[in-house]
Amino acid sequence: MTNNNRSGNAQDMPWADDSGNHDPENAETAVGDVVTKSRLPKPESKRSILLGALFLMATSAIGPGFITQTATFTVKMGAAFAFAIFLSIIVDIAVQLNVWRVIGVSGLRAGELGNRLLPGVGVLLGIFVVFGGFVFNVGNVAGGGLGINAMTGLDSTWGGILTAVLAVLVFLSKKAGVALDKIVVVLGVVMILITGYVAVVSGPPIGDALRQTVLPDTVDVAVITTLIGGTVGGYITYAGAHRMIDAGVSGPDDVRSISNASITSIIVTGVMRYLLFLAILGVVAGGVALTSSNLAAEAFQHAAGDIGLRLFGVILWAASISSVIGAAYTSVSFMTTRETKTWIRNALTVGMIVLSTLVFMTLGKAPGTLLVIAGTINGLILPLGFTVILVVAIFRRDLLGGYKYPKWLASAGVIVWLLTLYLGAGAVGKLSTLWNG
Repeated sequence: MTNNNRSGNAQDMPWADDSGNHDPENAETAVGDVVTKSRLPKPESKRSILLGALFLMATSAIGPGFITQTATFTVKMGAAFAFAIFLSIIVDIAVQLNVWRVIGVSGLRAGELGNRLLPGVGVLLGIFVVFGGFVFNVGNVAGGGLGINAMTGLDSTWGGILTAVLAVLVFLSKKAGVALDKIVVVLGVVMILITGYVAVVSGPPIGDALRQTVLPDTVDVAVITTLIGGTVGGYITYAGAHRMIDAGVSGPDDVRSISNASITSIIVTGVMRYLLFLAILGVVAGGVALTSSNLAAEAFQHAAGDIGLRLFGVILWAASISSVIGAAYTSVSFMTTRETKTWIRNALTVGMIVLSTLVFMTLGKAPGTLLVIAGTINGLILPLGFTVILVVAIFRRDLLGGYKYPKWLASAGVIVWLLTLYLGAGAVGKLSTLWNG
């Protein structure tokens, strides 16, 4: 029997896998304003999808900038930095719980939700995300080059090109989605294991770090807000949630799985930052004065000798290529719909990676002014995008398929939303200064 309600190439079907094969287990049907599944993915498939989604978000957050931030603040604050990490994780969980739940239950991407609330809002959000994602991707490609240089001694330009080529191959695969999920999980685990090893070797003062996690000697609000923006700012906010619904996990029935995945993604990011913090803290607490332009690399070399420097190269490269993949994938998710053919989405993703690599080859790094502007715009993306999320959660139950949103979660979201407004106001001030300067 043929299905008269569906026609065309298998790639036009939202439940087709990356090879274009029909998969009724993931079939989706449109119900009003909400896309819901007629059948849920098999339990094994759902676990794999959620694992890939949460690691995509986590590894997207763990980029070259993440490593630089952590090293700089550890040298600056010492063990007291542990409290900033802890508080930023709590805030990040509140943000991601709301983002993942609204996007997951509605089955709609952030841009689609914005346009449903007010035409043009989603487009504006998409422009911000794509611009920031592209500029930071130039930096991610450069970071990949530096990582390969630290590992092998290969020229950093060629290392950046190699990093981009490997990222492109992921999206040229016939099963790009499966490859994406597996690669980000492997890269995330590798980063955590290597950083954990160096953290042990460096011999950090664990007791002092644990005490100052809850009772810090000093509290730096600017550091905390920077960490929050660095782990849920820009495209990072939507990376995991968009991957999750694109792979077919959405709807009220999946709330528990969606919530668990969102919390785990932040915890994975937090664990990586905490281990990196401990690895550098052990060196600093041992009396070594880190003064080079690459504090993290210097710390790893002091902790484990030349092998430490090589291991740092592995971490930097893994952080960079996973961020290249995450930034490109998420940016393109704002440029397309789930009805867009798979090959078109992949072609746009590849095009974005290639273009950012060409800029890197020309300039050797991301343009400084554009990096500042992109970082500032990231400060605007969080309050704008989070406003969309909360308005849907509180006022647009129709977009959630009738799902009754938890009041405690919405309340926590509103509190964090006020913080995002504070961050956004600071971002506007920086952008104004840059524009006038």
